[in-house]
Amino acid sequence: MKPYNYRFENVLTFRELEKTETETEFKHSVEAFEVVATELYELLKKKEETLDEQQERMAAGFSIDRVHHYARFIGSLEKKIDEVQQKVVQARSKMNWYEEKLLEKTLEVRKFEKMKEKDREQYEVEMEYREAERLDELSTLKFRGRKVGW
Repeated sequence: MKPYNYRFENVLTFRELEKTETETEFKHSVEAFEVVATELYELLKKKEETLDEQQERMAAGFSIDRVHHYARFIGSLEKKIDEVQQKVVQARSKMNWYEEKLLEKTLEVRKFEKMKEKDREQYEVEMEYREAERLDELSTLKFRGRKVGW
């Protein structure tokens, strides 16, 4: 009996490799998104804390130079926040793109696995049929041998 050999094994292996590479890229894109999103969160938190501090100092009273200093600092924070928000949008877009690619690759691999499974089942049915034929042939030969021997 010949061993089972899936005719698209190389294609399946290649698709699995592509899927693995896409998973790796997706994980990297998620990590990059988390880094940029954390940076944005920290900047927003810093801006909020600075605004609260400015409000507290204004209630207590402080110089016009300090007001200008806070205004410049908050302006620079807002500029940096805008830049980081753009990076977040880009990182999210990249992450979503890799997620779609990963889904596509997963479906491709699953299709080939399903084909392999059906092919394997067909092979096993065929082998069972051949085995039954051989057993029938052997039993016929054995039966004929007994008849001849009488």
